[in-house]
Amino acid sequence: MSAPSPPASLPSAAFRGGRRRLLAATAGALAGGWLAAPPRPARAGGDPPPPEAPGARRHDWTFRAQERPARLLGPDGPLSRVWSYSDALLPVLRIRQGDAIRARLENALPEHTSIHWHGVRVPNAMDGVQYLTQPPVGPGQSFTYEFTPPDTGTFFLHPHCNEPGQVGRGLAATLVVEGDEPEPPDADIVLACKDWRLAEDGTWLPFETPQGAGRAGTFGTVRAVNGQRAFAATVPAHGDIRLRLLNLDATRTLLARVEGAAAQVIAIDGNAVEPFALEQWRFGPAMRVDLRVRAPAAGAGFTLFDDFPREPWPLARFTAAPSALAERPFAPRPLRAARVPRADLAKAERLPFAFSAAPLGATPGSVAGLPPDDPFARLLLDSLCVGRNTFWAINKSTWPGGGNRQLPPPLAELKAGRSYVFELHNTTPHPHPIHLHGHTFEVLSLSRQALPRFLADTVLLLPRERAEIAFVAAPGRWMFHCHVLEHLETGMMGWLRVT
Repeated sequence: MSAPSPPASLPSAAFRGGRRRLLAATAGALAGGWLAAPPRPARAGGDPPPPEAPGARRHDWTFRAQERPARLLGPDGPLSRVWSYSDALLPVLRIRQGDAIRARLENALPEHTSIHWHGVRVPNAMDGVQYLTQPPVGPGQSFTYEFTPPDTGTFFLHPHCNEPGQVGRGLAATLVVEGDEPEPPDADIVLACKDWRLAEDGTWLPFETPQGAGRAGTFGTVRAVNGQRAFAATVPAHGDIRLRLLNLDATRTLLARVEGAAAQVIAIDGNAVEPFALEQWRFGPAMRVDLRVRAPAAGAGFTLFDDFPREPWPLARFTAAPSALAERPFAPRPLRAARVPRADLAKAERLPFAFSAAPLGATPGSVAGLPPDDPFARLLLDSLCVGRNTFWAINKSTWPGGGNRQLPPPLAELKAGRSYVFELHNTTPHPHPIHLHGHTFEVLSLSRQALPRFLADTVLLLPRERAEIAFVAAPGRWMFHCHVLEHLETGMMGWLRVT
């Protein structure tokens, strides 16, 4: 990839105690039921959105997806063969709000690929889903994406077929759209959390297993942040540090906590919230959270932990270096509010969606009105985009598995510009992070997590949980799926037609 910018060196009632308390319900909430009253809305930031930048520029990037060597098991460990967009593993691209992107994807892989701009409200033709929004980019072919991201925030990009294998080998990058901060931080650090499925000799283990796909997913064997097993950085003493946490893992849910410094949540999935003190924040695959941390005095340090395992896991360690910054009260200003369309709840149409195990003997539906020559109807002829097994369903509809040759109908037919409330219900004993392409929605309520309202593009449904999300529909064909990668490839995936 050419010329990307280099990376810079809600009250938290979200379940304490990690896995052992995963099934503990929020106090006062009925198991699987709704909270008695919806929580109050969270302020979506402080200052109004900034004016359009007069000096906006266009970024011309080339992503060359190919195999490259990397030492994922440490500097003295064996080489692994990663797939990446550039010589830098998990690169970070930074632009300013109002800047345009022109990104050319060149495919030097042995199979077709694409780029999905996760969380970015792109035009449908730029959404990067093979057959649905664009033709596959085959080996030796290229495709150019052109759009201007409308929102500030922390986003990422990844392919959308064979995600367990392509993302599993490292094919992902972070996109930061700057311009939401009334006061710049003293350091801005991206932390891309993604594990690797590696044997001791550095070769890849299977990215998918029937046992994992039919349950909570197949976990990595090597935990890592920014491709490193023990990420560490130096920050200025007494500085305000922005940590952009991205969960790029195929399976793992994280429970973030900072020890040794004051920390506040300032954005969720890139969207500003009124800052609140971080105790713990739970976020599943594809979800992001931005923190503002006040660094301690010189010589001291702080650690970012994942509290989800039985023993807390240090994701990143930070040491404070001498600086000219003085000790002062910690009171971060809210980020600027997003320009996201907000649903009219009084006029919104409500639609239910149940996320479940595949019904016994279930078969996928028919093409539902698509003409035989529609490129989307050819999706199932491509085994790279579907799994060999079917374990999961949305509204009892399963994304067809290996032997099936019919496309499921759209999960819903929506009208562009209208407001909708989706009522989501996880009927399974496993968590599911549910992602809606092309939209930023408001999470109105969660039955097992006592959180304020917030904006997001992916919502984590705990086991047996219900949620309400609201949004204004944008025209196009949009994917709607679980982001545990084995779940989406074995049935828990569908699409919406918005006309």
